[in-house]
Amino acid sequence: MSTVLVVDGANVVGARPDGWWKDRPGAARRLHERLLVADTPYDQIVLVLEGAAKAGVRAGRDGHVRTVHAPRDGDATIVAETKAAAERGARVTVVTADRMLQARAGAWGQTMSPGWLLDQV
Repeated sequence: MSTVLVVDGANVVGARPDGWWKDRPGAARRLHERLLVADTPYDQIVLVLEGAAKAGVRAGRDGHVRTVHAPRDGDATIVAETKAAAERGARVTVVTADRMLQARAGAWGQTMSPGWLLDQV
């Protein structure tokens, strides 16, 4: 069984007040770089970006990290990615602080907080 980590990029970047709001593309790029080199137990990491953050990382696969640009809101894309991975038989973990999103995505996998992920990477 494969393991997939779906990351709500906006929530993770916004979890620490390090000035990310001044440079959303740069904050997304730094998160992407951390995920690329992180030693995690996941076979694949899906980083979902929305809005201005999309300019920081191109959509597509880079090693074990796949970046997805949300066409509108990130939540719908996160739910779709989570559901698709679960339907392929993967064990899915979603990283978000959004309680509504946790409830929606929790139907197909477990959820963890942005702080948990930042401690891992």
